[in-house]
Amino acid sequence: MLSIDRSIVDAIVAHARRDHPDEACGVVAGPAGSDTPTRHIPMENAARSMTFYEFDSMEHLRVWREMDDRDEEPVVIYHSHTATEAYPSRTDVSFAGEPGAHYLLVSTRDPDTEEIRSFRIVDGVVAEEPVRIVDATVDPHAVQSYMFGQSPATVDYECSGR
Repeated sequence: MLSIDRSIVDAIVAHARRDHPDEACGVVAGPAGSDTPTRHIPMENAARSMTFYEFDSMEHLRVWREMDDRDEEPVVIYHSHTATEAYPSRTDVSFAGEPGAHYLLVSTRDPDTEEIRSFRIVDGVVAEEPVRIVDATVDPHAVQSYMFGQSPATVDYECSGR
C-alpha cells in the first residue's frame, strides 16, 4: 500500500493538470529504506508528448545525485495519462526501472475527476496497490469522534469535590 500525504497528491495533480495536454512526470523522494514519500520533485517531460514521458537525462542525473546526497531514494515515480485511464502502458512497464518504487499514475482525461492509481512494477509484472491519502495537518492520535448531547446527571461547576 502507498501511504502519501494529501498535499503531495495535490501537488502531483496540479502538475499533471498544468502540463496537460502533455504528460507530466516526477518523483517523490523519501528517506532511504523508509517507503515514506516526503519530498515532491516535479520534473520536465523531455519528450513533451501527449502519449509518452521521459525524464531529461541531465535533470534525471542531478535529481538522483541530490537524493543520494540526502540519503533519499525515489519512493514514488509518477506521470500522467492525458486521454486514457491511470494504468501503466506497455511502454511504462518496459521503462519501469526502480523495483522498490511505487508507480503513481494520474489521468487528466476528465478535468472534473481526480483519478489516481498506484502500482508496483517488477520484472514486467504490474500489481495494483491501494493508495492511502493521509492529511499531515490532522494528528492521527487525536480524538476524532465526538458525542454530543451527553451530559452527566449532576454537574459540579465549581469543582468543589463535594
